[in-house]
Amino acid sequence: MDVPGPVTRRAAAAAATMLLRTARVPRECWFVPTALLCAYGFFASLRPSEPFLTPYLLGPDKNLTEGEVFNEIYPVWTYSYLVLLFPVFLATDFLRYKPVVLLQGLSLIVTWFMLLYAQGLLAIQFLEFFYGIGTATEIAYYSYIYSVVDLSMYQKVTSYCRSATLVGFTVGSVLGQILVSVAGWSLFSLNVISLTCVSVAFAVAWFLPMPQKSLFFHHVPPSCRGANDVKESKPDRLLVLKVLWNDFLVCYSSRPLLCWSVWWALSTCGYFQVVNYAQGLWEQVMPSRHAAIYNGGVEAVSTLLGAVAVFAVGYIKISWSTWGELTLSLFSLLIAAAVYIMNTVGNIWVCYASYVVFRIIYMLLITIATFQIAANLSMERYALVFGVNTFIALALQTLLTLIVVDASGLGLEITTQFFIYAGYFALIAVVFLSNGAVNILKKYRKPEDPESSSQVTTS
Repeated sequence: MDVPGPVTRRAAAAAATMLLRTARVPRECWFVPTALLCAYGFFASLRPSEPFLTPYLLGPDKNLTEGEVFNEIYPVWTYSYLVLLFPVFLATDFLRYKPVVLLQGLSLIVTWFMLLYAQGLLAIQFLEFFYGIGTATEIAYYSYIYSVVDLSMYQKVTSYCRSATLVGFTVGSVLGQILVSVAGWSLFSLNVISLTCVSVAFAVAWFLPMPQKSLFFHHVPPSCRGANDVKESKPDRLLVLKVLWNDFLVCYSSRPLLCWSVWWALSTCGYFQVVNYAQGLWEQVMPSRHAAIYNGGVEAVSTLLGAVAVFAVGYIKISWSTWGELTLSLFSLLIAAAVYIMNTVGNIWVCYASYVVFRIIYMLLITIATFQIAANLSMERYALVFGVNTFIALALQTLLTLIVVDASGLGLEITTQFFIYAGYFALIAVVFLSNGAVNILKKYRKPEDPESSSQVTTS
């Protein structure tokens, strides 16, 4: 359940942009829905208990074993998120956003209510399923605002909404750390605060104006309307899937886009696994019942420094078409090293520092991959590609979870899992190193061919 808030939200935001071309209110009416959505995003992300989830489940409140938490409970989130992602994507468009935003708020309330009062393995597994609903429905949060504001306001409202969730996550992490370390609050009390915040978010969502149209199910291009369906204005449901499939084929026919997308899917899969189970590794190094823990502070620091690294991307000058794959290879190797150090050095502060480095590098690279793909696509195709990339990442994560983590598979210990994750990123580095080297050789050989051919023609 302890999933990467900002990153998961970035992936959902990318997939959500596919639902853009909708009815819009006049430009001067953008402020109220944007303010309401930002308030919703802030309170929905303000969950001070989230960085302390693993200690809470292993502690006296739930009294679960490490095997139950890591091998039988956390995998449920991965499976439910994968299964729900595509149906929720279509339902968001069909129901016109707001009902799905409300569903997200309700699922978060159910999640934290169960986190407070549910007992036993099966109940906590159901809790993870509801959290999977909350994660999958984030697409509605990021797509809603585009249905009620003018195209000229997209950049501004996007920055506001994403900043609201980032600030909420950071404030929640810092607040949780202060209440635990300074005020001596219990983890149960942190969950009470989290439940209160998501309840406020749910209340705010009711005041959002209802969009009138959507991209597919409530919007039909004139060329797609026949003589019999002009009055009904109902598109053929199969047409939706046909449009998606045709755009998919067009997008992935580009080799550079395919390369960046492959890295996106592979690395995001590994990233989710590391972030999901990092708290478990920290428990192995320094059990929370024996010493003070600083999970909230680490999450806050890594998020803020990651945001700084993302901002710095705009000032990097490099020929990504030539050196992009080698860059991905180098930084993937650094990620592998950070995960390996995190797992082998038995010092909690080294673990924390390695985790911060790990998140910073990933946020930096995923941002580069984002604008490299977006530079060659229209807005609709941009969203489709990132939606497909996210789905593939989740499918790979599900497979990795089933084999490595799940009790029905190998059910490996947390330290063994992290050795596998380090090797996974090292393998990604090797693949892109070889591919990048071949690409550079081709680049430098190309100028010779036109020259030699021109000489032959002159002769």
